[in-house]
Amino acid sequence: MDTQSLLDALVLGLIEGLTEFIPVSSTGHLLLIGHFLGFESPGRAFEVLIQLGAILALLTVYFGRIISIIRDFPSDPATRRFVYGVLIAFLPAVVIGVAAHGFIKQVLFESPMLVCIMLILGGFVLLIVDRLDLNPRYHDATRFPLTVYLGIGLAQCLAMVPGVSRSGSTVVAAMMFGSDKRSAAEFSFFLALPTMTGAFAYDLYKNRDAITGAAALDITVGFIAAFITAVFVVRHLLDFVSRRGFAPFAYWRIVVGGVGLAAVLTFG
Repeated sequence: MDTQSLLDALVLGLIEGLTEFIPVSSTGHLLLIGHFLGFESPGRAFEVLIQLGAILALLTVYFGRIISIIRDFPSDPATRRFVYGVLIAFLPAVVIGVAAHGFIKQVLFESPMLVCIMLILGGFVLLIVDRLDLNPRYHDATRFPLTVYLGIGLAQCLAMVPGVSRSGSTVVAAMMFGSDKRSAAEFSFFLALPTMTGAFAYDLYKNRDAITGAAALDITVGFIAAFITAVFVVRHLLDFVSRRGFAPFAYWRIVVGGVGLAAVLTFG
C-alpha cells in the first residue's frame, strides 16, 4: 500500500467534492494539483472516476426532487418539457465529447499552462457577467424555454477545455439568456446528472484495463472524500449564490490561475 498515493488521492477527492458544483473548474484544479503533487493516473481515469462521489452526493441531496420528476413525468406536461430540456442541453456534450475524447484527454488534459490561462480568463468573464445588470426574466430552472436549454448545452461544451468549468460555462450562459443567479446554478445541478454520469461511464469503459487494484484503492478514497464534501456544497451553494453572487468564485479562479501560472513558469 502506497501511503503517499492514498494521501494524494484523499486531497484530490476533497478538492473534487468542493469544486465540482461551483464555477471554478474541478478538472482544472485536479489537473493542476495533481501535476505539482506528481500524481498520475492511467488515462486520467482517477480524475473522472472520482466524480461518481460528486454524482451520488447530488443524487442524495436532490433525491426528493428527482423522485417527484419521475413520478410526474407521465402525467404532467411541464415536467416532461423540463426533462426534454435537460436532454436537449445534454446532447451537444455527448456528440462533441465522444468525437473529441482522444484529443481532450491526450492533449488538453496534459497542459497545466492551458488550465491556468483558462482559469484566469474564465474568472474575468464570470466577474463581468456577475456584475452586469441583466434584469433576469426566468426564475425557475424547470421553466426555461427550450431554446435556452439548447444554448446552455452548447455553452457546456466549452468546459471540455480544462480550466473553463462546466458549472461556470452553464451558469454564465443561463444568466446571459435571462436566468437569475439561483436558477442558473440550480439548472447546472440538473444538467450535471446526465453529463457527469455519461462522462463517468464512458471513461470507465475506456480505461477499464488501466484500473488495477492499487488504482482502485486510490479511486475509492477519492470517491468517499468527494462524496462527503460535495454533499456540503450542494446543500449550501444556492443560498450562498443568492446572497453573494458569483464574484467570490471569480476572484478565486483568478488567484489560483495566477499562482498556478507562476508556478508552471518557474518550476515547469
